[in-house]
Amino acid sequence: MALDPALSASPGARRARVGLFGGSFDPVHVAHLALARCALEQLGLDRLLWLPAGRPWQKTGRGLASPEHRRAMVALMLAGEPRFAIDDSELERDGASYTIDTVRARQAAHPGEDLFLVIGQDQYERLHSWREWRELLQRVTLAVAARAGQEVRGSADVQKEPHSLLKLALPAMQVSSTQVRELASRGEDIRPLVGDAVAGYIAQHRLYSE
Repeated sequence: MALDPALSASPGARRARVGLFGGSFDPVHVAHLALARCALEQLGLDRLLWLPAGRPWQKTGRGLASPEHRRAMVALMLAGEPRFAIDDSELERDGASYTIDTVRARQAAHPGEDLFLVIGQDQYERLHSWREWRELLQRVTLAVAARAGQEVRGSADVQKEPHSLLKLALPAMQVSSTQVRELASRGEDIRPLVGDAVAGYIAQHRLYSE
């Protein structure tokens, strides 16, 4: 993805602050959007890239909606915010989606950026299970979102490794993709959880129907 000229690095220029926000987004919902907006404002990002996963290696046991459907729903969700963009690199890559591959490729193509990896506390706790996680810690600043009252804390292995960590204050929202899929399968109203545009898309394509 080409970077806006205004964000391009030049001698003496401020480095662009770019967030990476990955997930299966099956489907994307309002809590994803709330986290993305928090990251924009609290991290002072120039841009936040949404990264729909092609084949999430940690999600097994059920079939995902197609990459085309998941990408389309993300596009509907982020419409209207010019600092949001979709990065298709994980959808286009063969094989499983690994964050370290995405970060390496992004830094090679855009060396004038500071990257912030936006994740939840549950992901932070499991970060030691990610591929090449020690290298990942050296390449990005982690921006970890925790729900109200939840402690931001990594595993013992991660805590031993030097890394940059910022906490994102996330509004309390009890929404999950699993919940949306279950409601959609019963034909219930999911608009409060995903918005009108995404709900309409799910209904039109009969996604998650029993």
